[in-house]
Amino acid sequence: MNSEIIGKVVAITGASSGIGEAIALMLAGQGAKVVLGARRSDRLEKLVATINDHGGEAAYAITDVKCREDVEKLVKLACDRFGRLDVMINNAGISQLSRIEELDVEGWLEMIDVNVKGVLFGIAAAIPVFKEQGSGHIINIISTSGIKIVPMQGVYAATKNAVRTISEALRQESNGRWRVTGISPGFVKTELADSIQDEQMRAAIIEKMDTVAISPDAIASAVSFAIGLPSNVDVGDIVIRPSAQD
Repeated sequence: MNSEIIGKVVAITGASSGIGEAIALMLAGQGAKVVLGARRSDRLEKLVATINDHGGEAAYAITDVKCREDVEKLVKLACDRFGRLDVMINNAGISQLSRIEELDVEGWLEMIDVNVKGVLFGIAAAIPVFKEQGSGHIINIISTSGIKIVPMQGVYAATKNAVRTISEALRQESNGRWRVTGISPGFVKTELADSIQDEQMRAAIIEKMDTVAISPDAIASAVSFAIGLPSNVDVGDIVIRPSAQD
């Protein structure tokens, strides 16, 4: 068990399923105290019970990352329950895939609210705590969609590239006061495709997930790696995808 992870307090958004759930289970199993945020209280309650029943320490708060107050409450819960916050993992995200000319303006706004503003709200909630403590770690879950631009993913990729830019700027501005890591998963077996409104596109993505996608545990391992390094080591960017992905 990595001694750098034991006892660390980690807040995770989008924690009720997929990558967020895998991160929560892995870090809790490695000795971290996890504070979980998502919209589905039934899943959060079950996940926290599972962690606590296996000797871990976990708490949860119903969190919609589109609401700044919700994200602030998640961080406050970490501080109230465990006395500090060591890592903020901005994981919540959605995908609405369509050609730009189809003008899915509502889908664009939803992705901007969750994928960009949600991350900024997480940063805004965590940084004051990090300043007071003198340390901290922001981990933003991004996407390989922002690295390879393809049709149907233009606005989604743009939101992820916005997070990539924000992450690097925050890292440079920190001057070593806190760490910042961006992790870009490729195809991962999650529920992300369920939010895609275009039925044909949703079916195609799910089919590709079934044949190519890797487990959320692979992303959780990358998160664990970044957190588990010595405090003076900052992993700025990790790209993790199936070996068969284009």
